[in-house]
Amino acid sequence: MKRRTFLTGAFAGTAVLALGINLYPSDPIAISGDTQYRVLFSVLIPVLLDGALPEVASQRKLAIDTTIDAIQASIEVLPTEQQAELRELLALLESRLGLLILTGSMTPLMMRSPVDLTNMLEAWRFHYLDMVQTAYLGLRELILASYYATPAHWGKLGYAKPTFLLNA
Repeated sequence: MKRRTFLTGAFAGTAVLALGINLYPSDPIAISGDTQYRVLFSVLIPVLLDGALPEVASQRKLAIDTTIDAIQASIEVLPTEQQAELRELLALLESRLGLLILTGSMTPLMMRSPVDLTNMLEAWRFHYLDMVQTAYLGLRELILASYYATPAHWGKLGYAKPTFLLNA
């Protein structure tokens, strides 16, 4: 067997396998009907906000839920084209074939360790394709802006609400 024949066959077999796994409907981890991508954001928020989230579990969950609600509100005010691009990226991150293309692994994000997610995001941050860097920056800015848009989180920034408006 020639080397080219072997490599072509291996590539074709891998592509068919990846497509078959992506189309196979019995994925117990997939959350159907999650059009708000709450599960995906609940996995990404602790990684991107490492050190900013509270350590107490109940406060941490409340901060994550508040941030997800703020993300949904932020998405609603984005221009239609940006909403479509963001939803396309989020849909790719929830599909196995999209994960394979974007991350090189078909393991769902919710099954990855925080270290794996951090490494994945760092690889996106310094990726040679501008599109992947844009995806990283978009997710990062959306999550950070939504987290710090809540006045309860301003204290970590050393920012206080302006008081001159209260005296008027």
